[in-house]
Amino acid sequence: MSENKQKIKLLKLTEFLKSESAKDKPVTTSRIISYLNNNEISCDRRTLYKDMDLLIESGANIVKTEFGRENAYYVDEKTLSLAEVKILIDAVQAANFVTAEKAKELTEKLLAFTGIRRFEIVGENITFYNNHKHTNSEIFDNIEQIELAVSKKKQVSFYYFDLDEKLNRVYRKEKKRYIEDPVGLVFDDDNYYLVTYNQNHQKSLSYRVDLMDTVEVEDTDVCKETLLLKSKMKNYKEQVFRMFSGEPETVTLEFDRTVLRYVYDKFGENTEIRHADNDRLKVKVLVETSPAFFGWVFQFGVKMEIISPENVVNEYAKMLDEQLNGKTLGKI
Repeated sequence: MSENKQKIKLLKLTEFLKSESAKDKPVTTSRIISYLNNNEISCDRRTLYKDMDLLIESGANIVKTEFGRENAYYVDEKTLSLAEVKILIDAVQAANFVTAEKAKELTEKLLAFTGIRRFEIVGENITFYNNHKHTNSEIFDNIEQIELAVSKKKQVSFYYFDLDEKLNRVYRKEKKRYIEDPVGLVFDDDNYYLVTYNQNHQKSLSYRVDLMDTVEVEDTDVCKETLLLKSKMKNYKEQVFRMFSGEPETVTLEFDRTVLRYVYDKFGENTEIRHADNDRLKVKVLVETSPAFFGWVFQFGVKMEIISPENVVNEYAKMLDEQLNGKTLGKI
């Protein structure tokens, strides 16, 4: 038994250093010897020095340094910190499109990056708090197929559905397949969307990936307009997609200084802000005019106003009038 433990000494050494050491917190020789002895692996300083030199010469990312009057060691590799792992886990938890089962699986994989002791520290503080998870377990397969289509510059096809009050899938277009030119994937408001260019309508459209079924890569190449839109994807994501399901318009908003942070939250901190009259501010943003956009503006009441263009101002006024008079609004 003792002979077998000696054989796994180098493995135990590497495992211990990965979980306990860092550049600013190297592990001393005496601590390493104590760890080995506690695991019934005999070791003295001279033997440990030879073992560590052997590991370093073999290519292990171990750095020898000094801590006080002792030799000390740490693993020099790019690993995720506790804070980074916790942030990533919380992001997985917050994403509605990641099913509860998949969220637990991803959490375990992320915790594996932290090492033995760190796994225990972070693991004790994980709370599965999101009760609004979607149930489509095919979403990761959907994403893989979409990414494959984008990389090959090919069209993608899929079924698209809504859920009824009993969570049954109700397929749109009588379950005929949608065929679209994929531009890219966008994460927005806790959901994942596929942005496409529709050749028939000659405009961009977006679809929730968790409402897509049986995604497949087609043999047909995407059109040149799709490639052009893809080159502008960063701007598209930052401005247009934040208010989706309508027609793109450059809109001027005038607002009170107290809501400036909400403008930054929605359109980004690099948005150019200008001064308006009466100590108010104004901004020009590219959005897709829709009930979603109008609802966002409405929440600020008199603190925000749509100034131009006139057709958008009139459309907003019409929506408010319909709402006040109890008329049926269009589908969002």
